[in-house]
Amino acid sequence: MTRTSLAVCDSKGGGMSHAQSRELAARESDGVSVRLLWHPLENAVTVSVDDRHDGECFDVAVAPDHALEAFYRPYAYAA
Repeated sequence: MTRTSLAVCDSKGGGMSHAQSRELAARESDGVSVRLLWHPLENAVTVSVDDRHDGECFDVAVAPDHALEAFYRPYAYAA
């Protein structure tokens, strides 16, 4: 498992800015939204999680070869 950075949403409940990013995959289940994003300017991949139940949201930067694994198991990568 490889994690390069973790960012937490701001106090207003919004996630990090995803300007200039491309959504590669998205899923939602039981109020938890997960998006796999590619940032072409940095050539970086992040997984963005937004849990509407408890207001928790975070982004995890991951190595490209671990992107799908992190997309399906984001809490493991955030730990």
